[in-house]
Amino acid sequence: MAFILKSEYLNGTQPKNGLHMNGQDSLVQPLLTDLYQITMSYAYWRAGTHDEPAVFDLFFRKNPFQGEFTVFAGLEDCLRFVEHFKFSKSGSVVFPKCPLMTVIGPLAICQLLETSLLNLVNYASLVATNAARFRQAAGKSIQLLEFGLRRAQGPNGGLTASKYCYIGGFDGTSNVLAGKLYGIPVKGTQAHSFICSFSSEDELKIRDLKMKDGSKSVDLYELSSKKRDWIMEKIHWGVSVSEVIDGELAAFVAYAIAFPTGFLALIDTYDVLRSGAINFIAVTLALNDCGYRALGCRIDSGDLSYLSNELRAKFEQIAKIDPSLDWLRTMSIVASNDINEETIMSLNEQGHSINVFGVGTHLVTCQKQPALGCVYKLVVLSGDPKIKLSQEVSKITIPGRKKCYRIYGKADYAILDLMTLEDEPEPKPNEQILCRHPFEESKRALVVASRVEQLQLTYWNEGAIQQDIPNLSIVKEHVNSSIKSLRNDHKRYLNPTPYKVSVSEKLYNFLHSIWLRNAPIGQLD
Repeated sequence: MAFILKSEYLNGTQPKNGLHMNGQDSLVQPLLTDLYQITMSYAYWRAGTHDEPAVFDLFFRKNPFQGEFTVFAGLEDCLRFVEHFKFSKSGSVVFPKCPLMTVIGPLAICQLLETSLLNLVNYASLVATNAARFRQAAGKSIQLLEFGLRRAQGPNGGLTASKYCYIGGFDGTSNVLAGKLYGIPVKGTQAHSFICSFSSEDELKIRDLKMKDGSKSVDLYELSSKKRDWIMEKIHWGVSVSEVIDGELAAFVAYAIAFPTGFLALIDTYDVLRSGAINFIAVTLALNDCGYRALGCRIDSGDLSYLSNELRAKFEQIAKIDPSLDWLRTMSIVASNDINEETIMSLNEQGHSINVFGVGTHLVTCQKQPALGCVYKLVVLSGDPKIKLSQEVSKITIPGRKKCYRIYGKADYAILDLMTLEDEPEPKPNEQILCRHPFEESKRALVVASRVEQLQLTYWNEGAIQQDIPNLSIVKEHVNSSIKSLRNDHKRYLNPTPYKVSVSEKLYNFLHSIWLRNAPIGQLD
């Protein structure tokens, strides 16, 4: 068996459309590697071992963000890059030690793939996991939007973040190119610069908006001004009309004329409650008279709990005055002020009225933990198992070709992941399975599974894809159902219960016999 790299990348030519096969760019090619991969492959060739059959496992040693689960992502990008190897399903919850991918082929070719595969899997899995944690913090009913392109590590990092945040549980992105390439819903509104660009109604060159039924055109600024007078008369705001910023009203009107069916206003440029909210509601009511419904408003600073609750109260007051405006009660309030996991959980504890979180920097840069730490280790060469030893037990590898299974209990929650040797029979439901800690002799348990799921599938073999490659929506749903299969104590933010990754009795004995065989014997004088 031999690995084959796409010839259009080996000979230096570029794809006709300028994009790489993974939908991003031509950076992902054989030269996207570390020099030592090439020097080692050359040395294998000089030593005559380059064609020896080899097996490498790609895995990680510790879950990120002090959590107890990780989302595996990046399979499709790897499939677009190499041929003829076996590895596990894309978009699943995964755990330390279990191979995310198993690469089988000639030693030198397997070695050449190390850096590229790690590059494609490490960040994709990290940012998908980060997104999944934001989803866990926010709950099911809150929309999550990824706003991270401007803060991402370059254009490639920005595209990767948008793609894998969507897989991890986000509902949309501000990244237009990601929307085009991957079909992710694109969401967004205006920035403060748009609001600041208007100082008065005199700067509105176009003021008219055609009614939705096409019957006539209306001066939207004039109508919005009347609506502003009405709401300030009906509701106590603690501010006079003269204190409300006219330039902000003009900006909202200009944006509403451009997007009457998609009006979502940024209301914290000057003062949320003393100007922004008043002008926003005025334009919203004017649009309603024209047959359109605003989508909502966005707050990008201040006390998000207090401001969102005050806004919701104002919406409800107006709906109470005019029952035909009852839809205002549930209008979207978007918050986007440097949001992280802790912010969302704190807001949940305080109580808030936010429908949507826009998350940027903390999401795409993974500020809490900048790297996942996947590794790529030789576990078989020419049929002989290989082990890497270390004084740190966590860095000792598990040798041999393995199979991985997820064991489910009576309540259909995942109990543990089990690794076995390749030639062992598959564990069966309703039969006792002895599961052992890989390195600690006293830690073992008998498990009766209600269900057993095989975790590794062959995706590419002998030059052909062996499984259908799911689209992003299917992968996203798979991630969601995979996370749902975990007990809540494994998913909690503080001190989550460690998830067990075990080995079979046969693999345990196999591992320890090779460990003892390869461990040096010390001498005391």
